[in-house]
Amino acid sequence: MLKLKLIPQSVLLALYGGAALAAFLPAVAHAQDTAPAITGDIQSVNVVGSRRVNASSIDTPVPVDFIPMTKAAEQGGSFDLAQTLTNISPSFNSTRQTGADGADLVDSAALRGLGSDQTLVLVNGKRRHTVALVNLFGARNRGNTGTDMNAIPLLAIRNVQVLRDGAAAQYGSDAIAGVINIELKKNLGCESVLGYGQYTEGDGENWLASAYCGVAVGGGVLGITGEYLDRGRSNRSEPGNPRIIGDTKAENQTLYLNGEFPTGPGKLYFTAGAQKRDASSAAFAREGLGSEDIPSRNSAAMYPNGFVPFIDGDVDDRWGTVGYRWAVGEWNADLSQTYGYNRLMYNINNTLNASIANLDLLNGGQGVSARSFDAGGFSFRQATTNLDISRFYGDVLKGMNVAFGLEHRRENYQIFAGEAGSYIDADGVGFGGNAGSQGFPGFQPGDQTDSDRHSNAAYVDIETDVTDKFKLQTALRHERYSDFGSTTTGKLAGAYRLNPTMLLRGSASTGFRAPSLQQVFFSSTFTDFVSGQPLDVVLAPNGGRVANAAGIPQLKDEESKSYTLGLTWSPTQSTSVTADLYRIDIDDRIVLSGRFDADNYPALGATLQALGVGQAQFFVNSVDTKTQGLDLTVSNRTSLGTGRLNTFFAMNFGKTEVKRVKAPAALAGFEDVLLSERERLFIEEGAPRRKATLGLDYIDGRLETSVRLIHFGPQTLGTFSGPPVPNQHYEAKTSADLSFTWSFTEKTKLTVGGTNIFNAKPTTQDPNETDNGFKYESVQFGLNGTAAFARLSHKF
Repeated sequence: MLKLKLIPQSVLLALYGGAALAAFLPAVAHAQDTAPAITGDIQSVNVVGSRRVNASSIDTPVPVDFIPMTKAAEQGGSFDLAQTLTNISPSFNSTRQTGADGADLVDSAALRGLGSDQTLVLVNGKRRHTVALVNLFGARNRGNTGTDMNAIPLLAIRNVQVLRDGAAAQYGSDAIAGVINIELKKNLGCESVLGYGQYTEGDGENWLASAYCGVAVGGGVLGITGEYLDRGRSNRSEPGNPRIIGDTKAENQTLYLNGEFPTGPGKLYFTAGAQKRDASSAAFAREGLGSEDIPSRNSAAMYPNGFVPFIDGDVDDRWGTVGYRWAVGEWNADLSQTYGYNRLMYNINNTLNASIANLDLLNGGQGVSARSFDAGGFSFRQATTNLDISRFYGDVLKGMNVAFGLEHRRENYQIFAGEAGSYIDADGVGFGGNAGSQGFPGFQPGDQTDSDRHSNAAYVDIETDVTDKFKLQTALRHERYSDFGSTTTGKLAGAYRLNPTMLLRGSASTGFRAPSLQQVFFSSTFTDFVSGQPLDVVLAPNGGRVANAAGIPQLKDEESKSYTLGLTWSPTQSTSVTADLYRIDIDDRIVLSGRFDADNYPALGATLQALGVGQAQFFVNSVDTKTQGLDLTVSNRTSLGTGRLNTFFAMNFGKTEVKRVKAPAALAGFEDVLLSERERLFIEEGAPRRKATLGLDYIDGRLETSVRLIHFGPQTLGTFSGPPVPNQHYEAKTSADLSFTWSFTEKTKLTVGGTNIFNAKPTTQDPNETDNGFKYESVQFGLNGTAAFARLSHKF
């Protein structure tokens, strides 16, 4: 039985297909009701944002969405975590990209419209690594790294907690927009889920087989989850267009272990997870005979009717934690070691190197090259050591929890060169066929890197119940990085109970985000013919000869200031309302610049050409932004007829503005190249400025009916041509999901339903101006349309 003190945050119950946010006491009770019907001890509730050990109250003075995942795993229409959270949490955004190279293979995710690397992801309270990929294309998270939410199977997850507040002072780098904590299961008992889905267009088949089993081991519990997910390719291109526009093909094989065992005076715990993903994305089409693509991008002997290259990615993702918790008198200690690894290797298939094919033709051959190439790839490794110590003083005021700790983190980033055929220009630069594998040229030896850094941090975190009505939270953190220096951040938050049904809460904090190693050292080079001369086009790494020649300073951390002010109101035990205003100011935000060359910056262009570089772009701390908005939730649980109706409404209003573009001294006066209007709009409106979810869930006997409406506000993105060509405006759209669940027994359920049942799609645009070269851009809820699905779940 949970003992509750305050109701300072929304408790978002994932009644997937008809979400319901109940008043706090009924919500927690219902969260227990919907848990798997298995035996074993009730697990403790750990809430992100609070370091109180074995807390019996959920009383953080900042907004936290508590999302049990049982129903999403058993009955949801989405088979991965990123899409599931997109359909539940208005603050969370993840849109599958298409025509965006590596960004098609990994779904990036973010909070409150900010970048994917400005949201920290934890698993069981421990930092999870980001991916090796830097998003360079697509309408979302350009220039960002992020965390692969889909590397964790839904059935392995007990709940997801979304802290909608800056928390760098508590958890360190990346927690500018907020923190997502994924808590894994370790219950006794077994359960399984089989799922199938398909778009009504007849493609994009999804097959899911997932199983969880919690077994007793040595007085503790070991939870084991295995999952196989096969997502088929979809295609929304129009008849006669050889392109493939839609979901990537992906095959995931995942295994997760999560356990805790009493040992001596404490508990030994560990988590280990691994996923192998084979994914395939379709690049832009190359035309055949009679087109200008022969011989520059095609060979008549190989693909006379044109072809679509496939960017195939082999993703290897691993994460693990081992730790020990124990008590020394009245002090609680937690020592842990966390390891994360992500590698993405590219294989380009159904392609050619046009320069090799053209050279073969000139030498009397048929004019052919290999049809597939190893294009290289990259990896990111992170190891984090934590020591956390805390104590609760019940005799200080109304209670005070003191926590402090140390953290050491080591990171490594590598780029691997591809085979020579993936990047060489065999027939001579500027002549005949273009260099490299079509669709994605391989990384060159000059792009290779093997770079390391480390950081050390110390923090103190104090939560004080000053009176029965007033709670205060303070935190201070200092971090030192080996590559750019040190930073100190702080946080002050409080909650005051105005009356038994109403709570006022607010916070102010400073934060930071360290530049990722991926942003510092990413390098990509290909050769182009500029003004009659063979020159390299380079995305130049920070600190390299090209960046130094351009006067690009060393990357440093982004700095932020965050403020929230909110109110929770629970007029009855079955109704809850929360509203939270927020503002996030980020200085020195890291962006990917536009391309500089002799045309748009003659002085720099001459310097670049002297280095053999025709065009160059860089990562640089050059933008100050302001993000402000409102989060609103309203929920109710009531009896209706012979059943029970759960209703949930949540909305996020958010607006990001670029306040200032700060060019380095060497680039002063060229701010429009550093950040064009098109790139500015990707920052300001990469996510809708308004998003809302209305969920209705009605349970009557064995039948459960769920309806969910997801509203996406308007967006405006730029064009390649720029003024006077008007920007791309995307009208507000609403998607509707409907599902029916029949409980054959308490342990066996069948769910059938549809997502986006009214086939809503983004506003049509000029394909010549969109980022993916298609009339539907990858914004809002995507471009695939209606899908049908079925799930069968069974508990053993």
